[in-house]
Amino acid sequence: MHRELVAHLGGDADAVILETPYGFQVNRDDISARAREYFRRSVGLTTVVAPDTPTGSISGDGDGARVRDMVRRAQWVFSGPGSPSYALSRWHTLRLGEILRERVARGHGVTVMASAAACTAGFAALPVYEVYKAGHPPAWLTGLDLLGALGLPVAVIPHYDNAEGGTHDTRFCYLGEPRLAALEQELPEGSAVLGIDEHTAVIVDLGTSLARVWGRGVMTIRRRGASVLVPGGTTLPLEQLRDLVAGTKPAVVPLPRRPADTDTDTDTDEGAGAARHAATAGTGGAATLQEAVAAAELRFDSAQGARDGGTMAEVAVELESVIAAWSADMEEDQGGDWARTVLHGMIRRLAQAAGRGLSEPEHTLGRILVPLLGLRRRLRADGAYDLADEVREALAAGGVRLHDTAEGSQWRWEEETDDQQTGSRSQE
Repeated sequence: MHRELVAHLGGDADAVILETPYGFQVNRDDISARAREYFRRSVGLTTVVAPDTPTGSISGDGDGARVRDMVRRAQWVFSGPGSPSYALSRWHTLRLGEILRERVARGHGVTVMASAAACTAGFAALPVYEVYKAGHPPAWLTGLDLLGALGLPVAVIPHYDNAEGGTHDTRFCYLGEPRLAALEQELPEGSAVLGIDEHTAVIVDLGTSLARVWGRGVMTIRRRGASVLVPGGTTLPLEQLRDLVAGTKPAVVPLPRRPADTDTDTDTDEGAGAARHAATAGTGGAATLQEAVAAAELRFDSAQGARDGGTMAEVAVELESVIAAWSADMEEDQGGDWARTVLHGMIRRLAQAAGRGLSEPEHTLGRILVPLLGLRRRLRADGAYDLADEVREALAAGGVRLHDTAEGSQWRWEEETDDQQTGSRSQE
């Protein structure tokens, strides 16, 4: 998505990253450096960072004027994770909100607001940290109202489908249903909540007056508890989106679909494996790091069952590339430790298989054991138990353990672990 937006600008775009939402964090320089490297490597965009000026600075000083000028002139502006309330406070002090509104109103360049910054884009903003982490009573803040210039009186809530809570409701950017239901009663008539799922973007093109939903999730327009869902891959006229927000048209509106293969990866061929997930993860595909790891595990297990050492090694190498690709995204580093644990497990399993020999025991022991167990069965039937025991001892010296039952002799290669006894067989 970022690559497509940058391509519209043409040539070397004047690109700025606003670090304000995370400007209070002690590791802000590291976050900015990672963001710059991500856009350089993955998007092909060279960026500069507009710093969060010192807390005591005033809007008329040199630093504030320099930041406002950077944002006013930039062809591309990005702001992302952090605290919505901190960003609003600082941008109000710097008078940067009016610069951002001016950019949107006149359709200048590309303005990208993600995560915490997206929370500030509506006329009402959600103080995520204060409500979810500090226990403050839910209340709206005054937002930047960037979308108001487009005729969209909305409160933007990113991470709308968040499920990190597991046992508790963290949808709606960690609000949960009860708090959102209470908050939306405070919104004025004719306005709405604009919810954007994770791994999803809403692109408003002022040149064509179209709104496009990109990615794996949906855009939700919610009014007094009633929701209209606009799925990824949909493009609709901006006027239609205004009607949905205002509630002036029926809630169920036919929404034209874009071709599915332009926004999402619809190829379900498992054989393409984790490499395809890595390729689509940064371009609006349906893959998450968790999904990519799960697909890699399935393919690895299948290859191990087929005794295909080459594919097992290929999957492990591809998964390492997937983890590296996701870790480069400053908002997709969660789950990296777990993914590496899975990768390390694959490598250990591959090493164990290599130590045993993937062709064992069926390709060698299996062929030998069939006639030997038949001989031993005949010896036992003839009462030659001493000779039958000698056969057992010879097999044990080769690592094969026998267990006699009423139904026949069962064997197991003793070097196998209890949960990988793929060579266990019975001989009637």
